[in-house]
Amino acid sequence: MARDSRMAQSLSSDKGSLPPKVPAQPAASDNQQRRRRLVRNFIRNVLTPIAAILAALAVSALILLAAGYNPVTSFAAMWHGAFGDLRTFTEVLIYATPLILIGSGLAVAFRCSIWNIGAEGQFYAGAVASTIIGIYVHGLPVYLDVPLILLAGAAGGALWGMLAAWLKIRFNASEIVTTIMLNYIAIVGTSYLVTGPMIEAAKHYPQTDQIDPAAMLPRFLPPTRLHIGFLVALLVAVVLYVLLFKTGTGYAIRAVGINAETARYAGMNISRNIMLAMAISGGAAGLAGGVELAGIAFRLYQQISPGFGYDGIAVALLASNNPLGIILSGILFGALRSGSEMMQITAHIPSVLVFAIQGLIILSVVAFGVYSARSARSD
Repeated sequence: MARDSRMAQSLSSDKGSLPPKVPAQPAASDNQQRRRRLVRNFIRNVLTPIAAILAALAVSALILLAAGYNPVTSFAAMWHGAFGDLRTFTEVLIYATPLILIGSGLAVAFRCSIWNIGAEGQFYAGAVASTIIGIYVHGLPVYLDVPLILLAGAAGGALWGMLAAWLKIRFNASEIVTTIMLNYIAIVGTSYLVTGPMIEAAKHYPQTDQIDPAAMLPRFLPPTRLHIGFLVALLVAVVLYVLLFKTGTGYAIRAVGINAETARYAGMNISRNIMLAMAISGGAAGLAGGVELAGIAFRLYQQISPGFGYDGIAVALLASNNPLGIILSGILFGALRSGSEMMQITAHIPSVLVFAIQGLIILSVVAFGVYSARSARSD
């Protein structure tokens, strides 16, 4: 017993002589992680695109100097052409309106890993459908005629997009090939209509008659040409953002885009999500065609689109296929378009140089878009 007592005392004294335990270092708090994430997002989404634009402008300045032009005067003209006054800024917004609509729709398709290159054709399909309503439907009040002509445009573009989706689902046809082919069909078909069955009554020009005045989009901020189509584009971008990132339907679309086989194993209908993504994407592009017709052109004619469908691809990629970011990238492209025209007019820069500068800036910001998307996936 005495021996056991001595052993217990020895163990007790040894225990008391051990160094105190060092508490483990706490992991970074949620607030610190959130703060770091916000900093990374700020650098990726704000500072990096600004740096990309500045780099493109620096290269453009060197090109202008080599050609014998003053870069300061040239860029001042570009700025004045985009943000000089209220009228010029509203022209930027007018050009940005179809880009925001098309880019937001393309973001849905791209998130589903469907490479819709056919927004140009879907734009034309929507413009044709809206023209039919605007010319042949009369007697409706504005509050009915305007929604009807916009719905017709969205329906026309959605059907054109769903055709490519059906070909992919039924025959496993590449959507890249089919959408490009459908672009040419829509453009050539429009040319046929405005030179044949739907040519204006006077038959002087390859264009249709003007749509009914009740179908024209109301304007605000007079005396500018800015119309409610810009507000429609903002609303569509917000709705598609909510759809993609806040709903189960959007989650399914994104899951199919990330890994179709895994999504199928989880019980998701791959074909239905592909069809839905292309319907939304084509519908947004067709709506852009209806907005352009009812807000600016008022009649259908050849080359009604200066390439909105193709610019929309760059707009979507720049914003990493985020509809809210597409609002800003669409306005940026609108500013480039308006500013480049003013640089050509007032600074007397040749059109070749203007297009080269515009192309450099677009190439730079699209390269940023690819980098941003890869960086976001690695986080």
